[in-house]
Amino acid sequence: MNTDVVSIQNPQGKSPVLLVCEHASNHIPAQYNDLGLSKPAIQSHIAWDPGALHVAQHLMELLDAPLVSQKISRLVYDCNRPPDSPDAMRATSEVYQIPGNENLGADEIQARIDAVYTPFRNTLRQTVDQRITDGFDPVIITIHSFTPEYNGKIRDVEIGILHDSDSRLADKMLATADTRFRIQRNAPYGPADGVTHTLLDQAISRGLQNVMIEIRNDLLESPQARREVANWLAALITKAPTPEKEVT
Repeated sequence: MNTDVVSIQNPQGKSPVLLVCEHASNHIPAQYNDLGLSKPAIQSHIAWDPGALHVAQHLMELLDAPLVSQKISRLVYDCNRPPDSPDAMRATSEVYQIPGNENLGADEIQARIDAVYTPFRNTLRQTVDQRITDGFDPVIITIHSFTPEYNGKIRDVEIGILHDSDSRLADKMLATADTRFRIQRNAPYGPADGVTHTLLDQAISRGLQNVMIEIRNDLLESPQARREVANWLAALITKAPTPEKEVT
């Protein structure tokens, strides 16, 4: 495992849940020269999912679950995108141009795949494999955050429960959720937006139940708020019945 790229916390957790946070950090290693961006841009949502790691860490403690998280900004390489995705190394994001991602050559692209994506993907796959070896039927849950407004449009949804072709866990969570938050299925993104790569690659490919949770980041602005969201999510995850493993 490349500890500069990926982190594993609580690897011996007793829960079948395996938490993943692909956009945990906005760190851009020195060799990329901040990708030509200003400090405010690097602090913004384009570089990471603010608050997502904190929620994931609270869930790790509440559920006693392992947590695998990325330690490099998604602007260097977005580990929730496969190498052939145009969004893996974006040249533009929302209103921002990313100078350091413009006109990348094949060697530069491959170097980032090798340095960031492959170690993250391999570490996550090895973690899933080890959980299966240890007798668990892993439940993969990825944690993300999103902006209250996108391209001038206000987003009413507060928590999105996202899935791809396997909706088993999402269905249970949506059926048992209370009304504290405005929850929607596959919002503000869905499979058509290319956001389910980790679910497809790590879970659906092996018949493991899975879900992606998106939290509007104005709900995560203080430590107390992040704890409250994590407490609510932990209760929802815990009370959602565990479906049988999918036969593929």
